[in-house]
Amino acid sequence: MPEGDTVWNTARALHRALAGDRLTATDFRVPRLATADLTGATVLESAARGKHLLLRLLGRDDEARLTLHSHLRMDGAWRAYAPGERWAARPAHTIRVVLRTADAVAVGYHLHDLALVPTAEEPSLIGHLGPDLLGEDWDPAEAVRRLAAQPARSIAEALLDQTNLAGIGNLYKSELLFLRGVSPWTPVREVPDLPGLVALAHRLLMANRGRWTQSTTGSLHRGRTSYVYGRRAEPCRRCGSTIRKREQDERVTYWCPVCQPEPGRRRPGPAIPRSG
Repeated sequence: MPEGDTVWNTARALHRALAGDRLTATDFRVPRLATADLTGATVLESAARGKHLLLRLLGRDDEARLTLHSHLRMDGAWRAYAPGERWAARPAHTIRVVLRTADAVAVGYHLHDLALVPTAEEPSLIGHLGPDLLGEDWDPAEAVRRLAAQPARSIAEALLDQTNLAGIGNLYKSELLFLRGVSPWTPVREVPDLPGLVALAHRLLMANRGRWTQSTTGSLHRGRTSYVYGRRAEPCRRCGSTIRKREQDERVTYWCPVCQPEPGRRRPGPAIPRSG
């Protein structure tokens, strides 16, 4: 699931494979960049901003600084290969970008919102984002302020809005709300301890930064990494009730109806989840 931590990990993998090297060949398989050629450019760094990936380059004239922007959304991925290694991650028809250096080949699959812009113009692509949960600009007070600015909005929708805080997707949204015992349909104004919710979001993403397995339970064993996400019709790890799944604002939500009662109903005791 390409959420903030996945994009951060992807950026780090690309940085290790490409940073400091010159591109020996490039191939863009999207109409808007079909004639782009970055051969000779030097890769300066690969960075993440929320769910956006930014590959920063120094042009072949060693003056112009460019940024190749991509968004993974639900199905995008970057993979780095050794020269001559078989590209086995995805079908060939899903390839959108190929970047080659003397020592590596980076292949982008199902990438979205691809754009090549002067690095100085990055704000036109990512300037709308809220504080980045995994970034140097992380500001919990500002994230709380932005969430609270729309008090009637459901907390699930507000958490997914990247202009409030950047990096949360369906997985972390569902897990956060379970851990805090909050129904996904609760209006923001009725969420108890909004700063505590934001602080927990930061801790969860930081815990998974640097590893590909996303876990909110503390377990890395298959089938035991989440409390509610991906567990429709399975028993809640806390109370044994059946986990539910529903579309919410065109996004999927998982929750426990007992541990996360509808707004106005009492929860049966404090939610102290166990990894089970």
